[in-house]
Amino acid sequence: MNQLPLNGITVLEFSQYLSGPSAGLRLADLGARVIKIERPGVGDACRRLSIKNLWVDGDSLLFHTINRNKESFAADMKSAEDRAVIRKLIGRADVVTHNFRPGVMEGFEMGYADVAAINAGIVYGAISGYGKEGPWKDLPGQDLLLQSMSGLAYMTGNEKDNPMPFGLSIADSLCGAQLVQGILAALVRRQKTGKGALVEISMMESLLDFQFEFLTTYHSSGQRRGAAGSATGILC
Repeated sequence: MNQLPLNGITVLEFSQYLSGPSAGLRLADLGARVIKIERPGVGDACRRLSIKNLWVDGDSLLFHTINRNKESFAADMKSAEDRAVIRKLIGRADVVTHNFRPGVMEGFEMGYADVAAINAGIVYGAISGYGKEGPWKDLPGQDLLLQSMSGLAYMTGNEKDNPMPFGLSIADSLCGAQLVQGILAALVRRQKTGKGALVEISMMESLLDFQFEFLTTYHSSGQRRGAAGSATGILC
């Protein structure tokens, strides 16, 4: 464990369901100490999100899969007393992550500016559905909805097929992985400069980035994937 690259890094995870927790999962697998901040009594809503009625110790197997190697800390964000405790944890942490809608953490005085005032070296990772500006910023960032809104369901299959979503939470997974990429880059920069950073990413951006090849060819040719065959590359 001591040989893992993020040993000694402490992460406070204010996230639920899949996108933010999947980022915490990868950070924990790399050796970070990930402390998951959960609501007293009920915890992360993913604890109740069971697939095929699979439960372990009263919580869904999915929750255990996404949150392995993490610690749990119960705190009521609406409680001034609990927020005071969280601020003490922030003062000792290296990374904070959340996947609340834009403005929620700021309402708890836990936005980036608030956290940076406590710990100037903090790396603050925030996931949203559609970004923090624009008419969609308060819409729910649900995976299947984003697959449809981004066009991903349309690109899957052949020209005459109906839109076909992925059979897995690809928006959550991609966004979590890309947030980790940004956090690792920010930690490297902090080691060089001592400065913290705000790392922001949306699930919509992750899916559009994932589709860059398709979107380029579609807008150039008007053809859906599968309509004109596929290219073959030779590796020499």
